[in-house]
Amino acid sequence: MTKTTLTRFCLLASACALLSAAPVAGWSQDRAPAAPEPSQPVVQKKAETVQLRPVSDFDAIEDETERSIAIFEETGKVLLHPRCVNCHPAGNVPLQTMAMTPHQPPVVRGDANFGVPGLMCNTCHGPENVKVVGQTEDILSIPGNPNWHLAPIEMAWQGRSLGEICEQIKDTDRNGGKTLAELIEHMAEDDLVGWGWNPGEGREPVPGTQEAFGDLYKAWAATGAHCPAP
Repeated sequence: MTKTTLTRFCLLASACALLSAAPVAGWSQDRAPAAPEPSQPVVQKKAETVQLRPVSDFDAIEDETERSIAIFEETGKVLLHPRCVNCHPAGNVPLQTMAMTPHQPPVVRGDANFGVPGLMCNTCHGPENVKVVGQTEDILSIPGNPNWHLAPIEMAWQGRSLGEICEQIKDTDRNGGKTLAELIEHMAEDDLVGWGWNPGEGREPVPGTQEAFGDLYKAWAATGAHCPAP
């Protein structure tokens, strides 16, 4: 399937899902409706750039536990961002957009977190972001990554406090069996995590850079990996 065919399929699936959710109005009418007023171009507001503070900003905190907590709270700018929470939902349906609404077309997690037969994640999400040209003002690109999938339900973050997420990601029963060293590597180098900083046209990226995010995790672990209060 070519990128063009894939893009058309995904947009058609999205349109069908939206139409199925809309109320059905009577179609018969005596005459053609009046022409609508010319629409005004939508002016996209550019999101304010939010950066991650460097590790050195926390050097003045003398108490190591307090410094560790403060560093982790800084990573919360990324962890609690919709770009991340959308793929760590509390249920079996991924979320999308900054409003964290249920995914359209309607898809579900499936046994392996890659969707279900007939509508797997890679039905629409290819190995890279795909720009959508001349189709809609709301969808400018389709996100993609070779490993596109939902985080396991044990890693759900939606609705949890930063302190609860902190305890969760340290728990090997709920983080995929990762040690702190493996967790740092995951945050700093994993390509799917890195998608949050390169989410495709029309989407707000998470704050900072993946390198800065990884540096914060290294410093957090080095100071005892302490967590904020739940």
